[in-house]
Amino acid sequence: MKLIELGWNDFFQQQLETYVSDHAASGKNKRIIPARVSRQDLSGYHLWSESGELFATLAGRIYHDSVVKAELPTVGDWVLAELLEHEEGKAVIRQIFNRQSKFSRKEAWKDTEEQIVAANIDRLFIVSGLDQDFNPKRIERFLFLAWESGASPVIVLNKADLCDDIEEKLSQLEAVSMGTVAHIVSALNSDGLEVLNTYLSPGQTVALMGSSGVGKSTLINKLMGEEILNTGEVRQEDSKGKHTTTFRQMVRLTNGSILIDTPGMRELQLWGEEDSLASTFEDVETVAIHCKFSDCSHNGEPGCSVAVAIEEGRLDENRLKSYRKLQRELRFLAEKQDEVARRDSKASRKRFAKVVRKRVDKRDR
Repeated sequence: MKLIELGWNDFFQQQLETYVSDHAASGKNKRIIPARVSRQDLSGYHLWSESGELFATLAGRIYHDSVVKAELPTVGDWVLAELLEHEEGKAVIRQIFNRQSKFSRKEAWKDTEEQIVAANIDRLFIVSGLDQDFNPKRIERFLFLAWESGASPVIVLNKADLCDDIEEKLSQLEAVSMGTVAHIVSALNSDGLEVLNTYLSPGQTVALMGSSGVGKSTLINKLMGEEILNTGEVRQEDSKGKHTTTFRQMVRLTNGSILIDTPGMRELQLWGEEDSLASTFEDVETVAIHCKFSDCSHNGEPGCSVAVAIEEGRLDENRLKSYRKLQRELRFLAEKQDEVARRDSKASRKRFAKVVRKRVDKRDR
């Protein structure tokens, strides 16, 4: 596999050249090669490289220098791996390249912890079932995180074979998609998959995101032309599926494109900045700029253009409700981050003062 076939580009080439220049005197460059993380498990990282597939562990320095989990490698990351001389197919990850894009969410049960689901992706397939699992609000949340990621989103509406009101569901989706293209497919029957191939070109990386049971693994199997991923049954009463994909991994299609399969996400907590709402809620933001007051909360203030737009039918009130909900979540996240930063800063000052006192006591003695 050539690097360019794995998604390599000038963004990463410049970082490589800087590293080689900075470490020219070390003599280790000949054993250090670029590689891409294709899968991660409890024991280490599976890598793709021009030297073939490798299994790598993380250098202790990277692990101990990482303040948060998001600074560690994840699927889709480019890394510099040092080949072990006497262990074929084994390597140690020495450095992680800066990411060109990343799809992140707030990790469950953690107030301020970022979880990077996939890195260095060019496009995102937001997969939703057209069965009972169809949920425009969830798609709306995926779209926010997709635009925040730096990758271009495409909505894939799967299980068309189980839906007899497609036009109604498309109408519901139109209210939240803000022009994001949507394709109707049936992975089970292989219907409509041809259009998805237009997004799959050599060296391009596409990540599939969605809830469990929407058919991501089935979709990948159909695009691959063979059963490489496990698929599971979906409960008929609520269209909910089991997590047949339990870890993230990259697969390569015969045309050279790369797909990243991810476990289903029932809980999709936001990660990002409040300013990023403008991309997902352009309809609300466009109207809001005409409000009389710049800090208008669109909650009964005089001169509120948003209220007028809703009254005149130019803006859906549900969109404003979603906008406020996501805005509250992002503000709460920001407040928690500030709180942690203040706490860490206070603890750091205490540690510094303790060190100073010890030095003073030692000098005085």
